[in-house]
Amino acid sequence: MEKLKMQSRDVVGGNVEKIAALFPHCVTERIGKNGAPELAIDFDKLRAELSNDSLEDGEERYQFTWPDKRAASRLANEPVNLTLRPCRGESVDFDTTENLYIEGDNLDVLKVLRETYLGRVKMIYIDPPYNTGNDFVYNDDFAQGKEDFEQSSGLFDAEGNQTIDPMQRNTEANGRFHTDWLNMIYPRLKVTRDLLSDDGVIFISIDDNEVENLRKVCNEIFGESNFITSIVIRSNSRGQTYNEIAKTHEYLLSYRKSTESQLYELEKDMDSSDLNLHDNIGAFNIRELRNRNPKFGKHNRPGLFYPIYVNPDQCDKDGFSPVSLIKDITYSLEILPFNSEGRESCWRWGKLKALQNLGNDTLICNLVAKPKRDGGFNIYEKYRKSTYKPKSIWDDNSMLTETGTTILKSLDFNGEFDFPKPTELIKRCIALSSKDDDLILDFFSGSATTAHAVMKLNAEDGGKRKFIMVQLPEVTDEKSEARKAGYSNICEIGKERIRRAGKRIKEEAGLQGQDLDTGFRVLKLDSSNMEDVFYTTDKFEPSLLDSLVDNIKADRSGEDLLFQVMLDLGIKLSAKIERKEIAGKEVFSVDNDCLLACFDKDVNETTIEEMAKLLPTHLVIRDASAANDNVLDNFDQIIEFYSNEKKITTHIL
Repeated sequence: MEKLKMQSRDVVGGNVEKIAALFPHCVTERIGKNGAPELAIDFDKLRAELSNDSLEDGEERYQFTWPDKRAASRLANEPVNLTLRPCRGESVDFDTTENLYIEGDNLDVLKVLRETYLGRVKMIYIDPPYNTGNDFVYNDDFAQGKEDFEQSSGLFDAEGNQTIDPMQRNTEANGRFHTDWLNMIYPRLKVTRDLLSDDGVIFISIDDNEVENLRKVCNEIFGESNFITSIVIRSNSRGQTYNEIAKTHEYLLSYRKSTESQLYELEKDMDSSDLNLHDNIGAFNIRELRNRNPKFGKHNRPGLFYPIYVNPDQCDKDGFSPVSLIKDITYSLEILPFNSEGRESCWRWGKLKALQNLGNDTLICNLVAKPKRDGGFNIYEKYRKSTYKPKSIWDDNSMLTETGTTILKSLDFNGEFDFPKPTELIKRCIALSSKDDDLILDFFSGSATTAHAVMKLNAEDGGKRKFIMVQLPEVTDEKSEARKAGYSNICEIGKERIRRAGKRIKEEAGLQGQDLDTGFRVLKLDSSNMEDVFYTTDKFEPSLLDSLVDNIKADRSGEDLLFQVMLDLGIKLSAKIERKEIAGKEVFSVDNDCLLACFDKDVNETTIEEMAKLLPTHLVIRDASAANDNVLDNFDQIIEFYSNEKKITTHIL
């Protein structure tokens, strides 16, 4: 029987274990902050193992740093004793949806999610604060401990309930203007990298204020070699005052997790003029086979310089003549790749590829010739691709911020949210990086444009993508249009947008949208369900026995406990949940009996035996749930009997 730890992943401890496995002599013991012995790294020995000529303190090297960077890095690794509590009343299709909407400080939420969603997220899009001097950044105070900060900032009250957001306006008058922004973004991106799958991709919107710093941070966290590109977005058609230039653009930085990541090509609009010719195979366009780069020719690309022969006496309805690589009576006219000035050029394809595209009795010929005005012929490739690679400048009107505002207005939001991202921008990012049932994450979700984009793309291409939105419940201004409309915080706007957008998308999709998942489970970050003594047993006093009936907080429900158990066991928070009655007790069944959890009272051997008969992977009970001590004494024996058919891992709270 295992005791659940019921807290977020200890990243540092995990890294120490990895180093111990590789270099056991580099690990020693010390007395930790709680007075108990713990493993620690002897960095002098480790440095000697990793280099014959290690860098000395103070020695010059290339690096990107700022005040409190080390503290920001440590903050990313610190575990948190927080949990996510479900809120059925604000959810849509709670029991069937695979989408999540999470309210809370995104750094803490990411830490809570880290173990469960380690390597599971295919694509991340974020639109963080741009640090314009007018927006807010998260106030991660490194001068005090995390718990002290949470109390002093007002994020949690004395009972551990979340109250207000820990954000502050970062003006240019602040002497730590860039530092505070970097200390905000760095730990969040560091945790984010753990969540990305090996073939995952992240897109980050940013403007001139921090694009250079963000690029350096991402180079450090994701690796400079994993930088994909910086896309220029025309976000404003009129331009904003920016010194002497009217600024009309923003940036979209993209990074991959590893070399396994790749971007997909985008689907073309088949009604466009890109493919405006047709044959018995379908739509196509033509592209000249001759390489137009003046630097290339027979002198440096001899393998791409060869004759192609045309049948000048035969042509189809569009005026195209067939070609061959072999000269005979029919294919008598020789064509070599010369440019308009008569200089030797070369083809774009070698002979083998050209031969493969000439066709046979079953394949259409993808190389054809068409006469020129001077009586000669040009050789063309029949270009049939229904996909294309997007360019690094996105300047169509669907990318404009005003388009994002228009979309919100179409859902009957009128000024409740400033500067929403256009749906098409994020939908394009999702289409470039995901397929089928991939998981999409946005931890600065704002008005939930990313959720809207996921549902819309799924409706268009039949995908089953799922989303996780994370947003701090930032309080709306009392005089704002949002407050007048009844929205007390940004999360209320985001959730309502998903409801309205999902309903409209389903209506527009008709019968094809019947199986479309437009629901979401609402989860809210809160203090742990466990009493403090569960984590700080060294501070236990006998007098506490009078106030503690068990180690669970009195205001927490069985479903609250269930979600913290799911986090601890690495079970997706979107997994199917059912309530069953087994031997007269309420039992939660997760993911078709993968997990069975009973938090009811007076649980006896019969209940445990009936649960074990269902052969779950995990079986969880509370020690306070046992009817008597004999139940706990016999617990392992009962499970062992049924584990002969399938191993059942048991856990106790």
